[in-house]
Amino acid sequence: MSGSGWVRDQYQYSWLERLGINVIKVGSIPRHVAVIMDGNRRFAKQSGVATIQGHSKGFEKLAETLQWCRELGVKEVTVYAFSIENFKRDEKEVKALLDLAKEKFKVLISEEEKLKKHGVRVKIIGNISYLPEDMQDIVRKAEKITENNSESTLNVAFSYTSREEITHAVSEACKMVDKDDLKPADIDQDLLERLMYTNHSSEPDLLIRTSGETRLSDFLLWQASNSITYFTPVLWPEFSIWQLLVGVFLYQRHHSSLDKLRQAGGEKGGVSDCQMGQIEQDSAVAGVPG
Repeated sequence: MSGSGWVRDQYQYSWLERLGINVIKVGSIPRHVAVIMDGNRRFAKQSGVATIQGHSKGFEKLAETLQWCRELGVKEVTVYAFSIENFKRDEKEVKALLDLAKEKFKVLISEEEKLKKHGVRVKIIGNISYLPEDMQDIVRKAEKITENNSESTLNVAFSYTSREEITHAVSEACKMVDKDDLKPADIDQDLLERLMYTNHSSEPDLLIRTSGETRLSDFLLWQASNSITYFTPVLWPEFSIWQLLVGVFLYQRHHSSLDKLRQAGGEKGGVSDCQMGQIEQDSAVAGVPG
């Protein structure tokens, strides 16, 4: 098996890792896990290697994490791969990042049969018009070849920010009003959600951010408003199955309360700050050593 692919058929779990997985699987498993993969550049600096090598290590960790999620029974994963804000970085780094992404999407396309075997559908969420035309073609092909797979979904947020997504949805709604396809009074939350890049997706149940940062960095701000959030200090390339299990355990501690709050929000128009208080206290920082 190549170590550079998206789909890993084998991961050699230790007996302790297997025990941890089996214990966690006794409880409820989040259907949808979202990940802010932060810390690649710091990992590269600490390791004394080029920045792009840190990003490459980050991709290897993503492939491992996707296999762990499949093992646990997670049906949907959304990863923050490239923010629109990243275009503001050094031109050389941006080019290296885009070249790496192009290479990895080509690898994904070459794994069409593996993706079909595992039933993985790939969706790109973001404004791909910012990308070079050849890369737009590649990401569209990645979506096309997996569109009929239905066991699980991998959402890759690429050329994405939440503010741009919301702005795009509002803009599309305004265009519909201009064309007399709907009335201004018809614009509501449900319509905007249908116009977002994530319209095919469920709300994230668990959101994980690595590297010790405790902010969402313009990622799924609308969709993750009621998610359990787990911040871990470990850098993304050093993320292990144990951090994933801790995040799932945190979700298990709170998912019943969260389900009730989501139901109350749907019925009464929102969840109060007071109701969310205890969950936020417990989920603010629940890291384990990297």
